[in-house]
Amino acid sequence: SFANGTRNEACELCPEGYYQDQPAAAACVRCAAGKFCPVGSSRELDAQCEAGTYARLTDRSGDPECLDCPAGSSCGGGAAPPSECSPGSFAATAGLSECASCAGGTYQGESNATSCLPCVEGSYCAEGASAPLPCDAGTYSDKTDLTDASECTDASPGHFATTGSTEQTACAKG
Repeated sequence: SFANGTRNEACELCPEGYYQDQPAAAACVRCAAGKFCPVGSSRELDAQCEAGTYARLTDRSGDPECLDCPAGSSCGGGAAPPSECSPGSFAATAGLSECASCAGGTYQGESNATSCLPCVEGSYCAEGASAPLPCDAGTYSDKTDLTDASECTDASPGHFATTGSTEQTACAKG
């Protein structure tokens, strides 16, 4: 803890990321890279949690408790906090060290996801897609599991399809 200035009524705990190992201190010391310093730390802690978990202070000794990484996030271990899965990836369950890419034919546009969504008609979704991509003009699709533009169906002779079409349209008379 520390007390900055004069006429202090009480000492304050060092914030997360800082520690103070000396009594009668006026400031806290920044925790070194690769170390863990929860709120109120009196020492730097070694990064010691396994992949798929993260550290949190739970007792007066200052030793961290390793908790399972929450679903929708990945935890590389050590003292690193959970990292939200980025769009195009997901973590379905707790305790994962890495987020998985969405499979081809699916997508995920949000961070912190626990699953992927089926691709939409008139579009395709490559592996790791964060959004559906429309079938090119001249092609169409009514399916939701396409992984590449080449899987969109070509419009037949005498028909056309605009970008993102779910069906082909017959050309008008004239």
